Amino acid sequence: MTRPVTVVTGGSRGIGAAICRRLATDGHDVVVGYVRDADAAGAVAARVREAGGRALTVRVDTSVEEDVDRLFDLAEGFGAVTGLVNNAAVTGPVGRLTDSDTADLRRVLDVNVLGTLLCARRAARLMVARGSGAIVSISSGAATIGSPGEYVHYAASKAAVDAFTLGLSKELGPDGIRVNAVAPGLVDTDMHAAMGVPDRVERMAPGIPLRRAGRAEEIAAAVAWLLSPDASYTTGAVLRVAGGR
Repeated sequence: MTRPVTVVTGGSRGIGAAICRRLATDGHDVVVGYVRDADAAGAVAARVREAGGRALTVRVDTSVEEDVDRLFDLAEGFGAVTGLVNNAAVTGPVGRLTDSDTADLRRVLDVNVLGTLLCARRAARLMVARGSGAIVSISSGAATIGSPGEYVHYAASKAAVDAFTLGLSKELGPDGIRVNAVAPGLVDTDMHAAMGVPDRVERMAPGIPLRRAGRAEEIAAAVAWLLSPDASYTTGAVLRVAGGR
């Protein structure tokens, strides 16, 4: 039986790494996209192989069209791409919009919106030709909360992902391709330290109905379900995994 081949962008750490590991356990071969940390991507690939899957690592800035083309060219050489997980994203520094830098705003939109569109467009071209496939994008609970005082620009970029998911699912449904998203809430990863607020998880957890942050593995489980045959009649959905927030 042919194993599914799934491309995961931003797969070297955090939620992306957990997704790669979970998909390998579920029988996928995985193309691990990463932007700078080759060693971390290699460690994720090693875990995929330990779980019985094949793994390929590819350096890619998803906001650059040539990088995206190279990613999928290499992925297709690895095996016919059956799935895409649009996970690569950036937040920029935490703070009020009035204090934000234009370069930070542009980078968030370039990666979170344009990068998602570029990857989905290339994957869709391959999948349409075959008449099947599945795309899952990582959105955020911020898309409906707005995240005032933290990163309204990031929230806006993820709201765009939600709209894109709905529209593309309707566009590609007749071609046999399912398009969904997962919207995580607060998740305990190193992203918070990267944003300059290492205590964010501890500070925010009491305000979540389940009284804790999520784990990357819990987000990966939702992604794995959406890519699986069990979700064969699910498309256009934004699955919120946010502890009730």
